[in-house]
Amino acid sequence: MAWREQKKFLDELKKFEPKMSEIDRDQYKMFVKREKDEEELDSLSMGRLREMHARYCIPAPKRDFNSLFKS
Repeated sequence: MAWREQKKFLDELKKFEPKMSEIDRDQYKMFVKREKDEEELDSLSMGRLREMHARYCIPAPKRDFNSLFKS
């Protein structure tokens, strides 16, 4: 479970790499290297990865299209 979650977070964070601060980018690169070595992250690193994911991967609000179809 943690391996899939780790891979999902890293894949989603990939497009936000240019927007990251220097410290976050360095940590992200370290996480990617550890993933390439097929190493599972420990609980502290996984917590940091979750924190970065929550900070950068903000879901877009859903639009209400019902107002367009009202007469």
